[in-house]
Amino acid sequence: MDLVTVLLSIVVILYLANVFKNQKHGNSKSLPPGPTPLPIIGNFLTIDLSKPHITLMKLAKKYGPVYSIHMGMTKTVVLCGFEAIKEALINHAEVFSDRPVIPSNAKLSGNNGVVFSNGENWKVMRRFTLSTLRDYGMGKKNIENRISEEAECLVQKFRSYEGKPFGDLTSINAAVANIIVAIMLSKRYDYEDPTIQRLMGLISDNVRLGGSPWIRLYNSFPSLMDGLPGPHRTVLRNTRKLQKFIRETFTKRLKELDVNDQRNLVDAFLAKQQEGKSESTEYYHNDNLTALVANLFAAGMETTATTLRWGLLLMMKYPEIQQKVHNEIERVMGSAQPLMEHRKQMPYTDAVIHEIQRFGDIVPNNVPHATSEDVTFRGYFIPKGTFIFPLLHSALRDEDYFEKPNEFYPEHFLDSNGNLKKNEAFIPFSIGKRSCAGETLAKMELFLFFTTLLQNFTFKPVPGAKLDLTPALGATNSPKPYEICAIPCR
Repeated sequence: MDLVTVLLSIVVILYLANVFKNQKHGNSKSLPPGPTPLPIIGNFLTIDLSKPHITLMKLAKKYGPVYSIHMGMTKTVVLCGFEAIKEALINHAEVFSDRPVIPSNAKLSGNNGVVFSNGENWKVMRRFTLSTLRDYGMGKKNIENRISEEAECLVQKFRSYEGKPFGDLTSINAAVANIIVAIMLSKRYDYEDPTIQRLMGLISDNVRLGGSPWIRLYNSFPSLMDGLPGPHRTVLRNTRKLQKFIRETFTKRLKELDVNDQRNLVDAFLAKQQEGKSESTEYYHNDNLTALVANLFAAGMETTATTLRWGLLLMMKYPEIQQKVHNEIERVMGSAQPLMEHRKQMPYTDAVIHEIQRFGDIVPNNVPHATSEDVTFRGYFIPKGTFIFPLLHSALRDEDYFEKPNEFYPEHFLDSNGNLKKNEAFIPFSIGKRSCAGETLAKMELFLFFTTLLQNFTFKPVPGAKLDLTPALGATNSPKPYEICAIPCR
């Protein structure tokens, strides 16, 4: 039997198994509407696999805010618009808070860590993560001081270019990475240190390749694509290298561990292992620690650093907005070190940071959810285990909540008196039980890094350069590479 025959046989078996599974769930007419899927490949030909959120928004105009698509043979329900997302993730939080099994992640991490795990393991890891982040940083003065020190290091790096054009913004990633490294390992890396450069390279490579159609195909047809070359193999290889580094790092910490002097998140986790309780064996094992540190390092660096890079690009694109930020910084802070207590006195700058997050739309597709049980939602039957896409892009671009959803417009977050105005559709960290565990830390980082940079520099494009606001291809929406001139203000 040749290879083609074997592959075709596997495809037919998978298709028939999927048909049988759907029949078990009863009458498909009660499912949300959507485009008719083709056998095996589903709606793949309909969807732009590089930027699926664009296609998904268009489909919502035809089928409504709750509809079905098939990613290969995987039935998926898409939630579009803030109201539908809120109703599912807040009003029906218990049912919509599972994670689906994603083959590329399951292959390497299983049901470990905090981002993709489910059940009691997820509950234990999320409780540990939130309490430990609070203990070693989030919302506390010591981490505010740490961020301020790192922001000054970044300022010195920018000063070294002496106002001349530069395009290497990896120092922003390194500065942000140093904050999560401080919380996890009590360390700091120089921006050119080979270790931090290697780690950032692995994560940035995976983020870039994670938006590749190959990865989406792999997650839909893992058994067919396992042996084929392509970006999916690079992502898996990079993840193994990251995991190896993490395991070696906490092995060293274990040798030095003093349970009476816990200094960081890894220490706290290793101390839990030493308690000898049943929970220690069941949940505080090395595989969970490896996955958890990888989750926090990748999420803690990538999204915040990308937001800051969007911020500098948008300040160059809209110099009149940059000038208003400069004016407010000068009025409130002058040359004093930016502090979190200044934020309440700086509504315009705060609104600009909010709008950078909204317009940058860093995680447009959100991390997929899954239903933990059969549920009837808005009159539609959704079976247990169904993939759910609560499309963050659709909330951040919701015309019912944002006056100019496709423009950069800080006034979205200002009232008629110039005070900061909350907007409930502003959910860049998602909402509900699976919202980002590091939201408080990220908000602190964005304010302190952004205001420190704008206090010290005026950012200008290279003369004659055209500033492109079209996102680069990748698992996140990041700006395309650009050159920048950091002109010292003082």
